[in-house]
Amino acid sequence: MAATPAISAETLDRLAKYDTPTVCNAIELWDIRPRNTGFMDGSIQACFPKMPPMVGFALTSTFRSMAPPRGGDAYASLSQQVELFPELPGPAVVVFQDLDEPTVSATFGEVMCTIYKSFGAKGIVTSGAGRDLDQVEDIDFPAFTNGTICAHGYCHILQVNVPVTVGGICIEPADLLHGDRNGVTTIPLEIASEIPDACEELIAAEKIVLDYVKGPNPTPAGLNEARKDSAAYLKKVSDRLQGKS
Repeated sequence: MAATPAISAETLDRLAKYDTPTVCNAIELWDIRPRNTGFMDGSIQACFPKMPPMVGFALTSTFRSMAPPRGGDAYASLSQQVELFPELPGPAVVVFQDLDEPTVSATFGEVMCTIYKSFGAKGIVTSGAGRDLDQVEDIDFPAFTNGTICAHGYCHILQVNVPVTVGGICIEPADLLHGDRNGVTTIPLEIASEIPDACEELIAAEKIVLDYVKGPNPTPAGLNEARKDSAAYLKKVSDRLQGKS
């Protein structure tokens, strides 16, 4: 597994205090990737929208359920997955690419999610489907899927710790993920420790506009001035983060 910058548990805890759209907006302040990249598309939906944000490092795997595996225990790779959790820079988020097209059956259920949570995982994401949603919700385990299917078919894990494609983007092993009811994004590791402070500054900039329009007798002209003040505030923040000032 490639070396990654150290990210403290405190930073991860702070990241979990912000919703995923705020994190995405904060990432844009660095201008280090195009604004239409780095996050999963609308095919990936939160199973439990009321749960707080999920933050962790990707433990990636591929999955099929159309036909039985050619040999071995269909669940043998579960042990391989949890054995790799300690090699991650922090808590795991289990990420599956379902290779069947269309999806045949559920990637996960209560037993798999309970195992993952027991070994410290913070959530699961699959390009396929989930099941046992009541039971997974009861153990407070965030899950993101492309749908729900009641049966598990011939489910088996093919490869572990390989690049996967989920939600229209490539997820590499140990990528840092942030997800909530709005979707799932990657966070560039080189700026991850600075994201929480950037979120606070972003919120302060947005507050300039929100406070104005929530105040008495807002006008289009006043709104325009508030938006200019907000934009100027954010530009100063962005310039500082990019080393321009």
